[in-house]
Amino acid sequence: MAAPIGNKFWEQRSSHGRKRIFSSPKVLWEAACEYFEWCEENPLPSVEFNGKDAIKCEVPKMRAFTLQGLCLFLDVNTKYFNEFEKELEGKEDKMSKGFSEIVTRIREIIFNQKYTGAAAGMLNPNIIARDLGLVDKKDMTTDGQRLPSNSGLDLSKLPLETLMEIAKYTDNTETEN
Repeated sequence: MAAPIGNKFWEQRSSHGRKRIFSSPKVLWEAACEYFEWCEENPLPSVEFNGKDAIKCEVPKMRAFTLQGLCLFLDVNTKYFNEFEKELEGKEDKMSKGFSEIVTRIREIIFNQKYTGAAAGMLNPNIIARDLGLVDKKDMTTDGQRLPSNSGLDLSKLPLETLMEIAKYTDNTETEN
């Protein structure tokens, strides 16, 4: 049955779109703190064998804070969390600014916990460095010019002094001048 003409029942709705999962920045912060506490209280179980008799020992391992873990804990997905954060950009109302501050603090805590855990050897430094986007880049230059990364490098165009300098680093034998 069709709605009567002029029916504006949809205007009676108190809000449009999905409601926020958290009613205030304080509630989001408290939920995030519960996740951080849960991670600390529930380290990952690990088994190691110590001593000459290889005695089996259970060793608790640090559980890394992750955005994915937080989202699972909060019963949301990372897409929702990221879109929620993006929607806060440029908003000047008190509630949006509060949420933005909390989301930023959450991301900084997750980054810092992983970084310091890896630096202290409690988390795998290689995995954490990749996850955090930390890269050790080496800039290979000659006479201020960047070397091309393709395999078709024509060394014949380099000056003799430069070739001799490169040879020092690529050849294990000493060259006498």
